[in-house]
Amino acid sequence: MTSGDFWTHLPTKLVGAGALLTDDAGRFLVVEPTYKPEWEIPGGVVEAGESPRTGVRRELREELGLAIDVTDLLVIDWSPPPPGQPGRPDGLMLVFDAGVLPADEAAHITLPADELRSHRWCTDAEAATLLAPRLARRMTAARKARAAGTLLYLEEGR
Repeated sequence: MTSGDFWTHLPTKLVGAGALLTDDAGRFLVVEPTYKPEWEIPGGVVEAGESPRTGVRRELREELGLAIDVTDLLVIDWSPPPPGQPGRPDGLMLVFDAGVLPADEAAHITLPADELRSHRWCTDAEAATLLAPRLARRMTAARKARAAGTLLYLEEGR
């Protein structure tokens, strides 16, 4: 096997990077995609050759129309392939701290109409009714990690 062949035979993992972005009341931002029923957090798939922090910054610009400073990594969450989606790899879902967005800046959120229908600020309890269960658990963990100044490792949001 040549060195080039070695790399092509290694397993692949999906890497996603999202943001914990809160308002002055401590609620966090969720977005409603046009392409699926569950709500999401701002963020998305990290592109090839892109760092996760750069990826989440790019997604925040593309999804919200805002240049937001992204600081600490709060959560690493291993996610197995979802049932009913053959060929989709397992992944590492990362949540970064995007800080508190003041109301005057939040007023400038601009969503891409072809990708996101709406956005809202919510508590953990409200998010549990909108987000997929593992994402709701991941975001509760991200809020705890931010408060404790630590990084948490999860598997399926646990």
